[in-house]
Amino acid sequence: MLTPVNLFGLLLAYLVGSIPSAVWVGRTFYGIDVREYGSGNAGATNTFRVLGKKPGIVVLIMDVLKGFAGVKLAYLVGDYDPASPEFIDFELALSVCALLGHIFPVYVGFRGGKGVATMLGILVAVHTPAALICAGVFLLSLLITGYVSLSSMAAGLAFPVVIMVFYSTNSSINIFSLAVAIMILVTHQRNIERLIAGEESRVKWHPRNKIA
Repeated sequence: MLTPVNLFGLLLAYLVGSIPSAVWVGRTFYGIDVREYGSGNAGATNTFRVLGKKPGIVVLIMDVLKGFAGVKLAYLVGDYDPASPEFIDFELALSVCALLGHIFPVYVGFRGGKGVATMLGILVAVHTPAALICAGVFLLSLLITGYVSLSSMAAGLAFPVVIMVFYSTNSSINIFSLAVAIMILVTHQRNIERLIAGEESRVKWHPRNKIA
């Protein structure tokens, strides 16, 4: 049962997820909106692409932390016993709100990113061992293929497999893991089209010029 306190927690998770790290870093320190360049997304990958490594790392950390923090609000704003199944369900609900905040941020006209870094923070908060395995899948795929998008999808698809094969203890987490995989595929639809057409950009493992 959702109480006013729990509803406030869901709203707060959305507002935390809405923090537009890439947009604020770009506007504050470089005088540009990263959504007007590169892929047009307000996320860590596009920040790396448009602004370079240092701001990209900052945005990556911020996006991961806001996903993690959104989930952990369950300990601060909620009416559930941390040992109860309802508490896990509430964490998952907070996760969804934080992710929606990143994709549709209220602060900057609801134009956000794809949510990969924020999802990583969420997964670490929800199930750290499975998240670390998926991070390994991402890094291995990135090293082999050079595609960030393909690696993100591989990690997203690995999550429900890892959860259900090795850590399946709660039906809500099983459903959530499947939703994660679907969400990653949905937000990467254009990347899938470019991959099929052979037009997707690869990571260049050397310094590149940034926008002045």
